[in-house]
Amino acid sequence: MRLILVRHPQPDVAPGLCYGSTDVAASTSAIAQVVGTLREAGLPGTLPVFASPLSRCALLARELGVPVTLDARLAEMDFGAWEMRAWDTIARAEVDAWTADLLHYRPGGGENVLDVARRVAAFRDELRHAGHPGALLVCHAGTIRMLSALHLGGSIAEAALRAASSPHRISYGEVILLED
Repeated sequence: MRLILVRHPQPDVAPGLCYGSTDVAASTSAIAQVVGTLREAGLPGTLPVFASPLSRCALLARELGVPVTLDARLAEMDFGAWEMRAWDTIARAEVDAWTADLLHYRPGGGENVLDVARRVAAFRDELRHAGHPGALLVCHAGTIRMLSALHLGGSIAEAALRAASSPHRISYGEVILLED
């Protein structure tokens, strides 16, 4: 299966804020820029398009002018009480507790990385069983890291740990290809 993963444009949020599952939008001009890049590359073509329901992804996907399936399993991690807080205001002890147990700790009482891995894996498995030869997914850096980690194989827990341990180097609007 061929997956084309597109990270949403930069959202309209102050730098340094934890915004995970918070529904913050991207500007119309930022969305238009990514749409232009995708169209220049001939995307999505005939591929089905799936997107996180968060507006920074959903609005971009809808601008492609093709049918879009919104799926909550593609959403970014829910950081609970950490959402919309500046990272530097979150107690160091809480951040340390998370880094000490990346798989099971629930930042801000939200999701843990293993929960995210399970829902993203369920989406990917369902997509494979539907018989699609490929798809274009508009989603988030965390979701893209998780899909990339799952693509490498191993158990869901191993993939979750690999994704959580990987450095955050996915640019806004970046396109990543995964192929079996």
